[in-house]
This record gives sequence, C-alpha cells and structure tokens, in this order.
Amino acid sequence: MFATAGDWAFLPFGYLLSILIEGAILLVGLSARHPIGRRLFAGAWLTACTYPIVIIVLPSFIDPEQSRALYLLVAETFAPVAECALFWAAFGTREEWGKRSMWRDFAAIAVANLASFGAGEVLAELPWVREQVEGLRVLVGP
Repeated sequence: MFATAGDWAFLPFGYLLSILIEGAILLVGLSARHPIGRRLFAGAWLTACTYPIVIIVLPSFIDPEQSRALYLLVAETFAPVAECALFWAAFGTREEWGKRSMWRDFAAIAVANLASFGAGEVLAELPWVREQVEGLRVLVGP
C-alpha cells in the first residue's frame, strides 16, 4: 500500500501535533546541558526526520490496516531509536557517553515519542477527528 493524497494532506497536521507534544516534553525532559534553543530545535527537527518515514514510508512496506501490531512495533521502535541516534550524533560528546545526562536525553526522547503516539491514538478515536480526517481524504482524493 502506497501513500495516498490523503496521507500527504494529513502529514502537516500530524507533524504539528507531534512537535507540540514532543517539543514540550523535550523542553523539560532533556538534560540541563542543552540550552533551551537546542531543546526547542530538537522537538521540531527530530520529528521532521522520523515522522514522514513512519506516516508515509513504513505503510508502503507494512499495511497498518492489515498488520497493525507489526506496523506499530516497527514504527514505535524506529522513531525513538532513530531520534536518539540523530540527537547523539548532533549533540553528544565523548565526555557525556554513558553518563546520566545521556540516558536522561534518551529517556526524554522515548517518552516524547510515546506521548505523541498515545495522543494520536486517543485523538483518532474521537468521532469529530475521524470526520475531519475523512473529509480531508475526500477533499484531496485517493
């Protein structure tokens, strides 16, 4: 199953919701060695790197409708692992390797991902959200 026009149309809305949730968590969760600007940047940048893969690319390989558990396992493992690796590659230092601050940063990234996933699951169950998403899909076509 390849990404539809509806998937592409939904992408910016889901991305914005994700960065609002993940950004807020990273703002307070990342270790004190990171300035506030870096924390805010990380909320947008890390999500920008992984969200399109989870929403557009992975469904081309694993149909979320047919194999939801497998899709969620792959997507929700990929996103935090990739984001931790990217964050470490950009901001990690040898001196910080294995220290509490590194593990705190990784935990904050994992919690941020779980929170945005959970919020998305809750919102997807709300009837008015389903109506809006379906309306968007009808508007842009298959």
